[in-house]
Amino acid sequence: MTWALQGKSVAFVNVAEAEAAVAFYGGKLGLKLLPRDDFGMFFLFGGGLLRVTPMPDHKAGPHPVAGLEVADIEAAADGLAAAGVKLMIYEGMGQDARGIWTAPGGGARVAWFSDCCGNLLSLSETGS
Repeated sequence: MTWALQGKSVAFVNVAEAEAAVAFYGGKLGLKLLPRDDFGMFFLFGGGLLRVTPMPDHKAGPHPVAGLEVADIEAAADGLAAAGVKLMIYEGMGQDARGIWTAPGGGARVAWFSDCCGNLLSLSETGS
C-alpha cells in the first residue's frame, strides 16, 4: 500500500434531545464542547471528535455506537459512577462488580454504559 487515509477520527451519535446530550457528554463525561452549529455539536473525544446530532425521532439501537480506549478502566468506571453513570451488567457475561468484563486470556477489558438517550457506549483497556 502506497498511501494511507489520514485525519482525525470522528464518531457519530444521534440523540433525541440536544440539551440532554450537552448535559451528559459535557457534564457527566466531562468532554469539551466545541462551538455548535445548527445541525449538532462536536465534543473532543480521545484524540478525535464526537459528532452529536439531535434527531427528535431517534431510537437507540442495541449495539455500541462509540467507545473510548482508556489507560485505567477501573478509574474510568469509578469516575463514571461518581458522575451518576451506571455501567451495564449483562447476565452470564462474568463481569466484575463494577461491570467490567475481562476477555479470555486477559488481553482486553471492556465496560458498557448508556448515554442520556439510550445509545450504548463503551470503555476499553487493552494494556498495550
